[in-house]
Order: sequence, then structure tokens, then C-alpha cells
Amino acid sequence: MASSDQPEKAQPVMIVAIDESEHSAYALKWTLDHFFNNNNSVFKLVLLHAKPSATSSVGLAGPGAAEVLPIVDSDLRKIAARVVDSAKQLCVKKSVNDVIVEVVEGDARNVLCDTVEKYHASILVVGSHGYGAIKRAVLGSVSDYCAHHAHCTVMIVKKPKIKH
Repeated sequence: MASSDQPEKAQPVMIVAIDESEHSAYALKWTLDHFFNNNNSVFKLVLLHAKPSATSSVGLAGPGAAEVLPIVDSDLRKIAARVVDSAKQLCVKKSVNDVIVEVVEGDARNVLCDTVEKYHASILVVGSHGYGAIKRAVLGSVSDYCAHHAHCTVMIVKKPKIKH
């Protein structure tokens, strides 16, 4: 059978998780430099920002919550817009123009794993926040969760520590 009779294979998808941290920006820069140089990557790039819900951010209910939630939600929308804008600018700077950008509301762990399923992604890239053991135990590591639950390869990009 001639190769031209084969259906064209879909481009594998790489999802890069983005947030407002410098670790996230570093992970995106690193990924663009290593996988998308000269704009000839084998991967289709998806940038994903998990926007927390206002209720999860405030963590309160009852009297007063109704007044606070719209303000918090507005702030979270502004943060999401800033995160997406700076990530897009970075892509343009690196001459990567074929990018899908998604902002999905919810807990980052679930949002990342669900989006991996949605795109049948081959690889998920997350930045490492470098939390200590106690903070990680309390907050739960998003990268750790994804490494165990995402149905794809998970690459955790750590920003090198500067030695004094």
C-alpha cells in the first residue's frame, strides 16, 4: 500500500500549563527554546491556564460573600488575561504563531488532566514551583498530581537555582 493512501496522522499535542509565576514563564521559555525553535516543531502547542473559581479563592460563604465574589472573580479574570497575554507575547517573540490558548475555570490538577484527555495530548509541561516539603504537603503539588494522573508524559521544568 502506498504511503499516500494512509490517512494523515494528527500532529501530537503538547500542553504547557501557564500561570502568573516566574516558574511557569521559565517552563514556557524553556519549552519554546527546546521544542519549537525555528517554528518547525513536531508538536501542536496548547497553552492552558487553570483559573481558580472565585468561591474557591475566597473560601467563605454566608453574609458578605455575595459582595466579595464578583470583585474576586473580576480580579481572577484580569490575572488570567495577563497570564495569557504574556504567554502569547513570549510565543510571538520566539516566532511561534500556531498556538491554541485555553483558560478553564477549576482546580489546576483536574483542569490539566481533563485537558490532556480532551486533546489526547502526548506531553504535558508544568513548571516546578520549588515548594519545600511542608508547603507541598499542605498545598499538594500540581505537578506531582499530574505525574500520577495525567494519561501522557509529564515534563516538570525546574528553574535552575543560582548558586551564590
